[in-house]
Amino acid sequence: MTTFRISPAVADAFPDSLIALVTATGVRGHEPWPDTTIALEELEQQLAAGTWQPADESDPRIEAWHTAYRSFGTNPRRIRPSVDALGRRLAKRGTLPRINPAVDSYNAVSVRHGLPAGAFDLDHVTGDVDIRHAHGNEEFTPLGEPGTTEHPKPGEIIYADTTGVLTRHWNHRDAHRTRVTEDSTHVAFLLETLHATRDGHLLEAAAEELQGLLVPRADRTAVHYLSPAHLGATV
Repeated sequence: MTTFRISPAVADAFPDSLIALVTATGVRGHEPWPDTTIALEELEQQLAAGTWQPADESDPRIEAWHTAYRSFGTNPRRIRPSVDALGRRLAKRGTLPRINPAVDSYNAVSVRHGLPAGAFDLDHVTGDVDIRHAHGNEEFTPLGEPGTTEHPKPGEIIYADTTGVLTRHWNHRDAHRTRVTEDSTHVAFLLETLHATRDGHLLEAAAEELQGLLVPRADRTAVHYLSPAHLGATV
């Protein structure tokens, strides 16, 4: 069992935040996921037809994350929130990356709803996960860079377990150690908003959509919510 916790200091700094924690057990990542393929292709077709476009930094959902990044000393135009970077890539190239079915699923949901998303392979998480301000001495190995070690800036928002940092700058990039692959069978997906009063319904819709993509390819799924009023959930 793993407990995810928002620290009281983060809750105080972001009092309208809301995080959807979608868990899946018995994930079958080596099978085809036709619903995910359709979701990706629909977004790309809508973009090509001009009937939809991803949220950019002028959108209040993205603007809120830029403001948050600046509050803890991160330049959001140099180190972009995950949904911002993903949307820009889609707008430029016309396609979303194909990584593996589980990752593709949360990417599709993230860019459709304009909300950051990420995921951790829970079999590689050690202890509990805290969403907190960094001390500065923690270690982070970025996804795709197994030989690289970084240290977050003091005060930066991180997800961290007992071994190290799982994602820096709140939701910029996940760690290599807990990356989700086709072999991952126990996965925690995170979707986030800083303005639940305004965008909570979008977050709930995104969590429901993601769970719907997971249900046919997992033995069990569940959705939990973290907020300043409910700081923890055990999965």
